[in-house]
Amino acid sequence: MVNAQKRLIDHLEIEKLLTVIGGSMGGMEALQWMVAYPDRIRSAIPIATTMKHTPQQIAFNEVGRQAIMADPNWKKGRYYGSAKPAKGLAVARMIGHITYMSDVSMAEKFGRRFRADREPYKFGAEFEVEGYLRYRGDNFVKRFDANSYLYITKAIDYFNILNGKRLADIFKGLKAKVLVIAFKSDWLYPAYQSQEIVKACKLAGIDTTYCEINSTYGHDAFLLEIEEEAHLIKHFLNTVSNGNRNGA
Repeated sequence: MVNAQKRLIDHLEIEKLLTVIGGSMGGMEALQWMVAYPDRIRSAIPIATTMKHTPQQIAFNEVGRQAIMADPNWKKGRYYGSAKPAKGLAVARMIGHITYMSDVSMAEKFGRRFRADREPYKFGAEFEVEGYLRYRGDNFVKRFDANSYLYITKAIDYFNILNGKRLADIFKGLKAKVLVIAFKSDWLYPAYQSQEIVKACKLAGIDTTYCEINSTYGHDAFLLEIEEEAHLIKHFLNTVSNGNRNGA
């Protein structure tokens, strides 16, 4: 993915990017830019991400993949032109969405409230949270492809910028400034993983800033805490731009 992005900026004759920024998987791409093309960026902003998946993170993705592949309509990926594996993909999305929220955010949004149209003990969506997850799953199927989900989650699981290197050597030679943002309630990509990125940057002598936002939204915070993130990013990019003008 990053190689394709690099080819695009080559085609556009862009010599150097002011910054590369992304959250979650996008944060992994920002990290890959730092490793693969350090001379083409002035700064990087990885948000709510990690240098490599833990077994737990891989496990959640695998459950989602299994849900898709267990759908009889998947047909080993050869479902185009016929019925899509909609049920499997919907379940995969439901599993993923649970990991994006936090215990606090789910309690605040749903509590243990029942749906007004529930049918007790019929295994339908009785609780509000059940109805919400089913809605998210069904809506996701309308705009996403099951095979794409399989390959994207597998790509994330394979991502590992450590690759046997010492922490101090990962970003060796990188001259860009770095801002790392994490969220206190994010249990999918917990703050300690962002702190590991900061540690690797510091060991490499990189000018690095770490900000941990006190949000209750879980991993979804990187999509929802727009005002706080915008404030931090604006200030950071101003320091990058000013450094550029001063010949840094």
